[in-house]
Amino acid sequence: MNNEVNIFLDKANHPLRPEIDALRKIILAARPELTENIKWNGPNYCIDGEDRITMKIYPPKQVQLIFHRGAKKIEQPKERLVEDTSGLLQWKENDRAVASFKSMEEIKNAEDNLKDIVKKWIESSR
Repeated sequence: MNNEVNIFLDKANHPLRPEIDALRKIILAARPELTENIKWNGPNYCIDGEDRITMKIYPPKQVQLIFHRGAKKIEQPKERLVEDTSGLLQWKENDRAVASFKSMEEIKNAEDNLKDIVKKWIESSR
């Protein structure tokens, strides 16, 4: 995991830090070639220099993973980028979805499905 992100999170003193770190590990385990940095005031994950997953850590009552194709508005795909049979994702657009977590138990229960979603998202959004 990226030390810049560790330092940012240490300073944030977030009440869900263990959950944030668990999600970071899951994302990086699913796609080890992702780069981790800080963007939009939270951990962010890129492939080939393109932002694809951003962690929203404020307000601190939950942690959200925002699955996207970067900040620039681009033409919407006709269908959702990935199929989510787990129900973890709440779709905002066909190329933007959110997974929300409030506890370590939710994260542990979702781990396998989340890894699958991360893998599919990165492939589909390239």
